[in-house]
Amino acid sequence: MTKTLPLSFEFFPPKTAEGAAKLRATRQQLYAHGPEFCSVTFGAGGSTQQGTFDAVKEILAEGVEAASHFSCVGATRATVREQLAQLQAMGVKRLVALRGDLPSGYGIGGEFQYASDLVAFIRAETGDSFHIEVAAYPEIHPQAKSAESDLQAFATKVKAGANSAITQYFFNTDAYFRFVDDAYKLGVDVPVVPGIMPITSSTQLMRFSDACGAEIPRWIRLRLQGFGDDVESIKAFGLDIITDLCDQLRMAGVPGIHFYTMNQAGATSEIIRRLDLV
Repeated sequence: MTKTLPLSFEFFPPKTAEGAAKLRATRQQLYAHGPEFCSVTFGAGGSTQQGTFDAVKEILAEGVEAASHFSCVGATRATVREQLAQLQAMGVKRLVALRGDLPSGYGIGGEFQYASDLVAFIRAETGDSFHIEVAAYPEIHPQAKSAESDLQAFATKVKAGANSAITQYFFNTDAYFRFVDDAYKLGVDVPVVPGIMPITSSTQLMRFSDACGAEIPRWIRLRLQGFGDDVESIKAFGLDIITDLCDQLRMAGVPGIHFYTMNQAGATSEIIRRLDLV
């Protein structure tokens, strides 16, 4: 018997007309898997805001629930209020509330210091109009002072009014389960959905992981390095690793799986097919 579970997909806003057309085709392929929602990322300092909102609008028009990423770094209460009104007018019901990254060369600025401040403000301004997702870091946020302070920051975001959380991607299920257990002890009782990154490129994965603090287990790193430029072997190995990871999570009863698609359908679709989740 197949154990199904809710799926969601993340995209980033395309920068060109060709990229937008390619993303439309990717979305249509992934819609076949019946996602609960699709999210669209927000650039550093809100730099892609218009592109993010345009992609969200298209997803809603295609009949699928869309979640806009929403970052607050460098923002004021007035700008956030204005953006929330814009999203409500579009019919958006779900947000991924983040502190966000600063564009390089900028100082902190803005009226929000933490994502928890943003969550509390959204709740105060809009009541229960939005389902609010927040980020979780099973392997600890790269800028956190300690594992304990990171866990406390997560609990504070949830208590500020978040409905659920999506994790940074990981390859070590123990890190995820330990994080969920520890958060539960702090009174966090919302679903914590694992974020999953399909492996399609060795260099891309190394670059992303170094930047966001996700640990690639040594044996996976060495196997990927051993494949060199053999793209097909990297993809085949990646499919096996990520399918097995998702299967372990599913069997343990996770509340869903969120795929970081990188605007590609192939690997995500194949993993879902192998898991027989369609």
